[in-house]
Amino acid sequence: MSTGELLSIEPLELKFPFELKKQISCSLQLSNKTDSYVAFKVKTTNPKKYCVRPNAGVVLPRSTCDIIVTMQAQKEAPADMQCKDKFLLQSVKAPDGSAVKDITAEMFNKEAGHQVEETKLKVVYVAPPQPPSPVPEGSEEGSSPRGSVSDNSHVNGAEFAAASKAFVQRFDTEDKSPEAKALISKLTEEKNNAMQQNNKLRQELELIRREGSRNRGGVSFMFVVFVGLLGMLLGYLLKKT
Repeated sequence: MSTGELLSIEPLELKFPFELKKQISCSLQLSNKTDSYVAFKVKTTNPKKYCVRPNAGVVLPRSTCDIIVTMQAQKEAPADMQCKDKFLLQSVKAPDGSAVKDITAEMFNKEAGHQVEETKLKVVYVAPPQPPSPVPEGSEEGSSPRGSVSDNSHVNGAEFAAASKAFVQRFDTEDKSPEAKALISKLTEEKNNAMQQNNKLRQELELIRREGSRNRGGVSFMFVVFVGLLGMLLGYLLKKT
């Protein structure tokens, strides 16, 4: 920040996030530190390259004024991203009630005895902000393991089996509560009973099928009914497990 007697200027470096073939702008803020009207004028060493709005004006007592400096789109980047362009901001006290139309070149003539403050501003090129890098899928903390996908979009069977085994082992090691053990034991017992009933029903069904094949009349109506009841029983047992 400039510490002149009339105006405070911030910043003292015009920083442009340089990009080729793109118009870029930055801003200045002038603060009048006095109880007088202060006129200002902005000059640059490369007027064709920059557009300053406003390039001249009046800052009211104890007030501020914003200036927008726009750099035209550039076709080439400077060597080592160094810029030699400079700006000069001149300020001088003006009569009370002055407006932009009242500003003249004579007001900034030092040889005429006017007290003119001058502040030099540098131009600095900075790298443009980079977009955030995408987060790889599955890299977030706490994400579930994923099997790799081959070229034909099928999950690798070995990796899937390994992941499943790891999940089962994790469940077995983490869940040691008595309630969980009791539930697992009950489900295992019911599953074993269902398997025994299933085997018994299969044996009886095979016996009925053999007896039915001996009869020339084909399958009896009772056999059809029995098979239907068997299917319903198996469905109920499977849902329960």
